[in-house]
Amino acid sequence: MILVTGANGNLGSLTLAALRARGVEAIGGSRTPGEGVRLLDFDQPSGIGLTGVSTLVLVSAGYAEDDQVIRRHAAVLDAAARDGVKHVIYTSLTGAGDHLGFAPAHRATERLVRGSGMSWTILRNGLYAELFGALLMWNGDAVESAFGEGALSAVAREDLADVAAIVAGDPERHGERVYDLVGAPITAPAVADGLGVAHRTIGLGEYRSRLLGAPGLLPFQPPMLSSIATSIRHGFLGDTGTDLQDLLDRPSHDPLAVAVAAAAAARPGES
Repeated sequence: MILVTGANGNLGSLTLAALRARGVEAIGGSRTPGEGVRLLDFDQPSGIGLTGVSTLVLVSAGYAEDDQVIRRHAAVLDAAARDGVKHVIYTSLTGAGDHLGFAPAHRATERLVRGSGMSWTILRNGLYAELFGALLMWNGDAVESAFGEGALSAVAREDLADVAAIVAGDPERHGERVYDLVGAPITAPAVADGLGVAHRTIGLGEYRSRLLGAPGLLPFQPPMLSSIATSIRHGFLGDTGTDLQDLLDRPSHDPLAVAVAAAAAARPGES
């Protein structure tokens, strides 16, 4: 049986749906379980049970500070090894993302996965096209960003979920493999063109100031988002590759169209 963690999150829910659409037996795990989802709270290690699971899709629990993320991942990997899980698939970060503020948690988890004693596959996911579009800031009838002319090899979240499902459905074929899953490069001006509006570049200092003043952001998020902006702006995240399309059993989604749709949905007054 396959278990997908973070089953109520965006990537986890899509991965679980992709597995079931392929007729593969799979369940989800979440701290807020519902029908077909097992209780799985990484912050309560003594209660993590993975009995009966042969393949674990460990969707990164990255919405926290690095020490907490790594502690969570270590707890579930320990439980997986104890309960007889044979193969673990970890959704990591593209290799080009080492400049990003949240890379250390991913690289540390990759070490844990490799040293777990289980067979493994590491999916180094590119940044979501949906995120790129959502990070553009509307100002009247234009969008602003700190990305400048820099390109991001963005990926539709659904493509990453389908790759995870494909690998989980035949884990032996993908044992001890690292895949770098990036898409076609897109830019903020290209997204603006798709929206039919202008794009204005703001400085990184202005962007950081806006983030620090934004309500609802947790302390780790402004530096994380700033690291994304400077990495895109200065050309660290624009290289592409073939792993994504090689693994998919269909054409990948157009990341530009996905980013345009996300930016349009974030426009003030849109529902």
